[in-house]
Amino acid sequence: MLSINDFQNGIYIVFEDAPYEVLEVRHLHIGRGGSSIQTKLKNLKTGAVLNRNFKPSDVFEEADTLKQKVKYLYNHRDEYWFAEANNPANPAQRGEARPTQVGRRFKLSQEQIGSAINFLKPNIIVEALNFKGVILNITLPIKMDFKVTEAPPATRGNTAQGGTKTVTIETDAQINTPLFINEGDIIRINTTTGEYVERMEKRK
Repeated sequence: MLSINDFQNGIYIVFEDAPYEVLEVRHLHIGRGGSSIQTKLKNLKTGAVLNRNFKPSDVFEEADTLKQKVKYLYNHRDEYWFAEANNPANPAQRGEARPTQVGRRFKLSQEQIGSAINFLKPNIIVEALNFKGVILNITLPIKMDFKVTEAPPATRGNTAQGGTKTVTIETDAQINTPLFINEGDIIRINTTTGEYVERMEKRK
């Protein structure tokens, strides 16, 4: 069991029978030596974020989670479909978790995936979080490469002075880049911050 002293950003707990990720922890000191913590928690099943205060006597079960590699397939409306990246005859023998919602395939909602939706490309391998046989969310590689599909021309004279412009990448996400980026270029993006990192290849 975990006490509030064990709380730190990024741990997973069971709260009100649901798995949560601790996003923020703030220790509060009350008069006469009392204390509590103020937290921001994310429900890993629904994506909902809530604020809760806890007392020193509160204890929590640590969420028993597994991480596994999965492949993104496609999206249909607000459903995002994935499949196990490795598909052995008997995954249990290798200690791997298997999603149970839709056999070897499963779907996640936009709320569960969050901002990672902006950088999902078909057939990309990502890391999924599994809780009691249910896939809760996915994590992208920190840096990924994308083709620029739309880029406004740089205004003459601006390139020498620096500056940025907004381009569209192959997933339809919009990214701020230096003015020298053109349509057809391959650029590297930090998927955590959504920021441009560098140009990997000029258009041919």
